[in-house]
Amino acid sequence: MARNSALNFNLPSADDLFSTEEERVEARLEKVVNLSPAEISDFPNHPFKVRMDAAMQEMAESVKQYGVLVPTLVRPKPGGGYEMVAGHRRKKAADLAGLTEIPCIVRQLTDDEATIIMVDSNLQREQILPSEKAFAYKMKLDAMKRQAGRPSKENSVPLGHHSIVGKSRELLATNSPDSNTQIQRYVRLTHLIPEILELADNSVLKDPDMLQIALRPAVELSYLRKEEQADLFAIMDEMDCTPSHAQAIKMRRMSEAKTGDERLSKDAMAVIMEEEKGNQKEQFKIPKEKISRFFAPGTPTQKIEDTIVKALELYRKRQRSLER
Repeated sequence: MARNSALNFNLPSADDLFSTEEERVEARLEKVVNLSPAEISDFPNHPFKVRMDAAMQEMAESVKQYGVLVPTLVRPKPGGGYEMVAGHRRKKAADLAGLTEIPCIVRQLTDDEATIIMVDSNLQREQILPSEKAFAYKMKLDAMKRQAGRPSKENSVPLGHHSIVGKSRELLATNSPDSNTQIQRYVRLTHLIPEILELADNSVLKDPDMLQIALRPAVELSYLRKEEQADLFAIMDEMDCTPSHAQAIKMRRMSEAKTGDERLSKDAMAVIMEEEKGNQKEQFKIPKEKISRFFAPGTPTQKIEDTIVKALELYRKRQRSLER
């Protein structure tokens, strides 16, 4: 006689057998405990950088004087120890301040729950780099889709396309500082090579020794093949400039027109880069203090410009009459 599937008696665990209900409830309650920073590992693929900047030095001084006032959030690891969910900068400040323990809330969390909390807690920071938002939004979107029972897909649909991915972005946008469309733009940045992504970050960091590229042209460049991006970065480095939004759109269209193993050539990209940008047209500026005495306070800039042009036209006419 064939044996049916194994019987399931739903036997209680050893912990349930040898502990009281009060003890089990107590074990489930969240507590603030002091843990050594050495026991806490960073969140896997944490998208937010812990920078050694002036703000970190200031935080370290505060922690050294007052301690960590807001507990970090950690979750226990299966093999022992803990994983940081929210509080990477506080942990670093404690290390710099020489603290041997920091207050932590220990919470049981699934991978997706931890990812969503990690992203949400860091999106409240004052300065967030484009690359940080890019990978953070992608991680949260993937977690939300898994929680909803949907497979993760690459974020490659056109802007405004109503899809399953779009619905996830709409839900994410309701609790985020960025709109649905802006979130999609940031996620597209995950397709950039690191060198160009670093230039996008510099639009926030403003390092004078580095080039920078704005979000919109960076999004367009993310549609180029990786090899094309590498070629373009070499051109940007050589020409010491980055493409405008219009130039980036032109490169994307030319790249998408290629089929098979064809790709956008370096010569074609160089020609596009040599086109004059709107913000590269030669301008002549006069310090405001040199002309302010000729105009009433509050005079619109356009009226000042028009008056100066008319005055120069009259001056030229007078000069021509004197030359006759």
